[in-house]
Amino acid sequence: MLTRRALLALVGAAGGALVLPAPGLAAAADPVADEYHRLLLVHTRWVQQQWDTQIGAYRAADFRFAAVLGNAVLLTTDGYDATLAGVDAATLRQQTLATITRFAATNRLAGGTEWGKQLFWDSTFELYFILAARLLWADLSAATRADVEAIGRGQAAYAYGLGTGNDPLSGSWSPNGSAGGYVGDTKLEEMGVYAQAIAPGLAWAPAGDADAARWRERFVFWAANASGLPAADRANPAVVDGRPISALNVAHNLYDTFVVENHGSANPHYQAELWRTAGRAAAHFLAAGQPLPQVLTNQPSGRELWATLRLLAGDAGEPVMPMVADRYHLYGRDVLPLAFLAQVQGDPHAARAEADLTARLMPYLQYAPANRLTKFSGEEKYEPEARAELAIAYLFHRWRPAPVPPVTSAEFFAAAAGVRDFGPGTGLTAQQTATGFAAAVTKPGFVRFLWQPGHDNWLIDTRASAFLPAQTAAPARTWTAAYTAARDGVDATVTVLETAAGWAGYATLPTGTVVYTGPGPSALTLFNLTMPGVPGLDGGRTFTGAAGTVTPAAGIGDGGTDELGFAARTARHVRFLGRSAATQYGYSLFALEALDAGNNDRARGGTVTASSADPKYPVANAVDGDNATRWAVAVAERGRADSWLAVDLGAPVQLTGVRLRWEAAYATSYVIQTSTDGTTWTTAATAPATVALGAWTGIDGRAGLVAHGAGGPITVSAALVTVPAATLIEGYTGTGTDLAAAASRRLPTGGPATLRLSDADGYLTLINLSATALNGVVLALPRGDRLYRGVSVVRTDGGLDLTASVPAGGGAVRPARFTVTGRAPAGTRFNVADSHHVAVTAPTGAAVDVVLAAGAWSARAQVPAGATRSLAVPVTGPVTPSTDLARGRTTFPTSPLPAGMGEPSRAVDGDPGTAWRPGPGGRMVVDLGAALPVANVVLTWTAGTRRTARVETSTDGATYTTFTTGPRTARYVAVAVPGWTTGDAELTDLAVTSS
Repeated sequence: MLTRRALLALVGAAGGALVLPAPGLAAAADPVADEYHRLLLVHTRWVQQQWDTQIGAYRAADFRFAAVLGNAVLLTTDGYDATLAGVDAATLRQQTLATITRFAATNRLAGGTEWGKQLFWDSTFELYFILAARLLWADLSAATRADVEAIGRGQAAYAYGLGTGNDPLSGSWSPNGSAGGYVGDTKLEEMGVYAQAIAPGLAWAPAGDADAARWRERFVFWAANASGLPAADRANPAVVDGRPISALNVAHNLYDTFVVENHGSANPHYQAELWRTAGRAAAHFLAAGQPLPQVLTNQPSGRELWATLRLLAGDAGEPVMPMVADRYHLYGRDVLPLAFLAQVQGDPHAARAEADLTARLMPYLQYAPANRLTKFSGEEKYEPEARAELAIAYLFHRWRPAPVPPVTSAEFFAAAAGVRDFGPGTGLTAQQTATGFAAAVTKPGFVRFLWQPGHDNWLIDTRASAFLPAQTAAPARTWTAAYTAARDGVDATVTVLETAAGWAGYATLPTGTVVYTGPGPSALTLFNLTMPGVPGLDGGRTFTGAAGTVTPAAGIGDGGTDELGFAARTARHVRFLGRSAATQYGYSLFALEALDAGNNDRARGGTVTASSADPKYPVANAVDGDNATRWAVAVAERGRADSWLAVDLGAPVQLTGVRLRWEAAYATSYVIQTSTDGTTWTTAATAPATVALGAWTGIDGRAGLVAHGAGGPITVSAALVTVPAATLIEGYTGTGTDLAAAASRRLPTGGPATLRLSDADGYLTLINLSATALNGVVLALPRGDRLYRGVSVVRTDGGLDLTASVPAGGGAVRPARFTVTGRAPAGTRFNVADSHHVAVTAPTGAAVDVVLAAGAWSARAQVPAGATRSLAVPVTGPVTPSTDLARGRTTFPTSPLPAGMGEPSRAVDGDPGTAWRPGPGGRMVVDLGAALPVANVVLTWTAGTRRTARVETSTDGATYTTFTTGPRTARYVAVAVPGWTTGDAELTDLAVTSS
């Protein structure tokens, strides 16, 4: 157990995040901690499978001996339950101590030869191992204690001795010196590992230790630079562990949109490493009774990076993986970052995500293969790692007097809602709303559209593209736009691609609705597992259409093992022919078995041919009888839907079925064919069975689709929804939309056939599927009560003719700026200039008498025949759209802010009721997003003494020059306020214009 002295040292250790309960008071109820404890107990059944009788310890392979940390936590806290654990406490203690003793002695830093010293990844497992030993310190022999101390001190000394150089034991793993990297392969994780390798030695060093000061300096350097972004860091004088960030940070590990890349693509899993490595290190300082280094709770740009993960969040605490599919649903590895953010940094939004993830962990643990914390993807070493980090997360809870109260789910997603174009280099545009998530990926090799209605990360499989057919080549042309409420009056995105199959467009709306137009057929791949305890995973999906409700039989087309029977037929050859794949990895089979009437496999050992094969996974693997080997399509063929695998059985036989054993790259739809001569093929079975539903369908009560102008009905199977090529597809979240009415309504029309229009949820979506710009096109809007920006003329049927322009291969989403109550006569013109100004012109032969409304404002417009009346909404919010280049843009300093400074973003939010407080020597920077012509910078202040402000500009975020008069080209605009003191005027608005 931790000593009272160690616990007392936690008071104030994390800047107030962790405090000790008053003496005599019991700890507050903590259901998350209780669940963690139960999970550790049940997971101990997996641990027991790792016992190696030959060495008298847990296995060495894949660092499975690191399971001792979870054991140590169970053995040093109350509530051990042998029934749940599958082993009595005495046996577990004996095995744990034996394992610690053995692997302490065999570590290279303690004189052994078996493991250790290597930074990647031995040092991570050393960190878990040392913490386990420290928790059981009193039970260890003097020799083992000495070995453990040698490991901690030796690893810190070794990492320190490398300076900023590569670890010669770790191959290609490197932090890239102190420079880091951000294009394709962030070094955030690598720098975090360099820091955490020092943490145990530093945390447990005795007072006055001669080496500790040097180690601490290097620890702070690596921990701070893990999230380095030069333009932000150079603008931040905030002091962390005695040094200003502007002097401490030199690395570049982030994109300027606060996202990281790994494996050549945006990868939230690696972004979470910032708090995973911090959590590992923090556990040692807290267990040792040492104050946390400030850098662990004040990481440069940490708040902004967390905002990115919230923007990508699902309903189970795990973010969407928009491009890389090999870190998907690894729940056990997602726990520690959330627990650290919540229980150490005290973030209630992280506490919400942590609680949501925890609610899924036991059902996940019990799903086959049972008693594992990591499933569906990843490496074997993730399992002991997940146990260790679950144990640390549990300790974070037990080291608090009460858990951080989580916000509600509604509050979480309301705060997380927004849009962001992460930039052309990243190739990701995303929108989070209160009702769902959607995104478009334009990066070559990963092109797809994503949709997660209800934030449900077990409904639509985002490893496959939503709506857009799989792409085998990079788009010839891409166009994307992200609209924000502050700049444009709406949060929305539009992406248009020119693909080999034709033009495609995708729009996302603030309601969670999405609009797709482009090549078909379009599909949504659904999860359809039986995982009791996870909402929606009851083994079936129910669909509703005009003809009623159906629940197709599950088990085919959702991965795992597919077994299909058919009427007996004579065949010498049997073939799998794909139609659609679940992921971008194409198809991969452990086995294709051809079954006769006796259920015997007649394909084993047969001659195999295929459309392609990966050299590492040849075709023969599919019929070798070994379920550990597999066939996979060639890398270059992964995007091909009709890949095939055929087996020559050697002689004609009577077949009655097939059995397909899938790897994670499975087919969602396919056919099984047979042949007597290997040339002429006939279909024996189609998988999965489908049901036709019509022009609309509700999906399991969680989402709905409407197809306009489709060539046939929407069809569904247990794990796939398919829409034939259609003029327009709308996707709605939840059950709040009358899908039948949405399908039968009149859509806006006008312009050439390449212009696709939708008024879903009252937003006018325009998508131009051509390389020709459309200027001054007249659109016929069926409703006359919504006024969009531009000139609208009332028609005789009460609808409106709106004149609009759409860029080549582009689009737009327009919010209704005003609503009209009352019937305006035909010929009435409404000229909407922006969100606050509208002019009404009556036709020459009739007067106009209508009520116009915008938000809480409304006014009666009585206009005589032939006259014009202009109305203005009282300004209570920003006028949109805005020509202000600074409006809503990123501002520096990012977190942590210097002492006394307010939020710089308040100077560019367009809200006259907010202002930036400069603080002593205050200076803020706005990033315009690109180098642009800057002609004027206008500063608006609150009442109070106005200090002389200095305006500066820069193209690189490093070198600034004083701005007097424009125009000049700049990306960054800075405002410095020397001599500012409390009570002086604050900056309400920083406006930048190009003319």
